[in-house]
Amino acid sequence: MTIDHEVKRRRTFAIISHPDAGKTTLTEKLLLFAGAIHIAGSVKARKASRHATSDWMEIEKQRGISVASSVMQMEYRDCVINLLDTPGHQDFSEDTYRVLTAVDAALMVIDAANGVEAQTLRLLQVCRARNTPIITFVNKMDREVREPLDLIDEIERTLGMDTIPFTWPIGMGKSFHGVYDLQHKHMRVFRPGADRSGQDEVEIIKDLNHPSVLQRFGMSLTQAQQEIELILDAAPQFDQDAFLAGHQTPVFFGSAINNFGVQEVLDTLVELAPSPSARCALQREVLPTEAKFSGVVFKIQANMNPAHRDRIAFVRICSGEFKRGINLKVVRSGKEVRTNTVVSFLSQRRELLETAYAGDIIGIPNHGTLQLADTLTAGEALQFTGLPFFAPEIFQTVEIADPLRSKQLKLGLTQLGEEGAIQVFRPHIGSILLLGAVGILQFEVVTHRLKYEYGVEARIAPAKYQLARWVTADNPRELQRFIEANAHRIAYDAVDAPTFLASFAAEISVAEENWPAIRFHKMREHAGLMFQAHAV
Repeated sequence: MTIDHEVKRRRTFAIISHPDAGKTTLTEKLLLFAGAIHIAGSVKARKASRHATSDWMEIEKQRGISVASSVMQMEYRDCVINLLDTPGHQDFSEDTYRVLTAVDAALMVIDAANGVEAQTLRLLQVCRARNTPIITFVNKMDREVREPLDLIDEIERTLGMDTIPFTWPIGMGKSFHGVYDLQHKHMRVFRPGADRSGQDEVEIIKDLNHPSVLQRFGMSLTQAQQEIELILDAAPQFDQDAFLAGHQTPVFFGSAINNFGVQEVLDTLVELAPSPSARCALQREVLPTEAKFSGVVFKIQANMNPAHRDRIAFVRICSGEFKRGINLKVVRSGKEVRTNTVVSFLSQRRELLETAYAGDIIGIPNHGTLQLADTLTAGEALQFTGLPFFAPEIFQTVEIADPLRSKQLKLGLTQLGEEGAIQVFRPHIGSILLLGAVGILQFEVVTHRLKYEYGVEARIAPAKYQLARWVTADNPRELQRFIEANAHRIAYDAVDAPTFLASFAAEISVAEENWPAIRFHKMREHAGLMFQAHAV
């Protein structure tokens, strides 16, 4: 197979939503319908022996929430699908933001009872900024929910894009009878599903005006027909170019937990979602069909296999073909990475990988060599950009009950800090490590993982700092002078980038006035800041 052919087969997308919209359930059902798994660990069963396939962390199984993004690869209709499930909870939004830099499309899940919620809107703004194509799935139609016309109007107003219904619901809740497929002009009849796909033949009705059909579905069908007529008159035609530019979103209705509406979404992802496109590096535009390999680290996860205390770097391939055993160069450090044990994913299940292509997500075992946003190439000096690191909004200090476990604490915090969900800061003066995060739940996850993955009982206590800004300057000597003058407020993050800490916003304003040559950043992008950090 040629690289061109393999790249065209790839579909790489993330599933995004507000918590509890049904994102993880839909992820499972997409795997089910693609044949990647044979029985789903439904959300209802998480407290029993089965858990969602995409949730592998112990705390995820206990709490029934997703706190880390996971990657699943499957084949469907001669396409290779790389599906990335993301945390819905806003406290883990940084992980989701980074995942969105590694995909070519997004599948947005909306709870039909709640409409567009705050976290969904934040994630959509990231997608819009990157012109990421979005497919929308309105979930939970088997419950008493909002009117579909109201939902369509809200999506359009809130997201600022045209909604193009591909299916339309007939009824809701106990009166949910199915959906009308506006593309193929037929009705798919709803039957509450089980954990397995393909158990029953799907009932398709083509003539909705037949008296027996009208009698069978009653007022729900009559109302839906009126709404469909209105939609067909008012909605613009679907335009593939507008969809790929992020200006239109196809909309589907269904019930993921009942397997209903999933098939249509999966087929649309294959038919409409884009294959990998060109990516911008600082040096040049990189085409996916180029012969030479390039890729970027967008996620690092520690202890996916607790028995081996491993660390895996998730790499989005941006160009070329990966072959097991090839030499890859870490552009930042110039070091070479061995690729004999590179893996592909189905959540926590991994398989040794022989070949992969642009668009695929591969896992490279990592012992501190790779960092978030590192570029890997076959030798060329390239630097991909765009991976965000946000200034923490909450700071905590760490104490341990047993001082003899200090070494394990340092190891655990170092490895968890490499993942980027929690940020670990080493003070310029003193030895007490600071933890920074954008959400309080991240600290709970850290203490839980320290206990279960590193054997360290840790206590988290509030720190005196509330704000942080990464600092840079054109003149390294001026930056060094600033650091020395504010040593008590300076700390270094996982890549040794200097950070100014403050208790109040006014302290940052004063520093900006007194040090005009210093730039204060709310977000750290890997390129630029990395090299300044090491130059100091």
